[in-house]
Amino acid sequence: MLLNAYLNFDGQCDAAFKFYQQVLGGKIAFRLTNKETPMAEQTPPDRQDKIAHIRLELDGGVLMGSDCPPEYFEKMQGMVLSINVDTIADGARIFNALAKNGTVKMPYEKTFWAASFGMLEDQFGTPWMVNCEKDG
Repeated sequence: MLLNAYLNFDGQCDAAFKFYQQVLGGKIAFRLTNKETPMAEQTPPDRQDKIAHIRLELDGGVLMGSDCPPEYFEKMQGMVLSINVDTIADGARIFNALAKNGTVKMPYEKTFWAASFGMLEDQFGTPWMVNCEKDG
């Protein structure tokens, strides 16, 4: 079994996934807009270029998402994406990149359980935890 996170956005999915690919690496393996689906004729003109489905394949995981129809979109809450890294430096790089134009909830620093840990909400409203249990 493979458990994947699926993120819903309010029109910013494409920009978010390009950003996540830049920060986390990996490859966008699949990208489908509404105009490329069988439902294109029933989709409003302003939603044609929105993402119907996208898949980012990462080393050790998959992140998927789409743009919700506005009437179904809800802000992300009650969940957090957690990244575990091998080095403090790699964690700091990822944390700082994700935090740009976002909101830091807990700075990336040493804790009683980890060499370094931090929490943030990125510029797209996605909550993240970055954890480095032991450096190196």
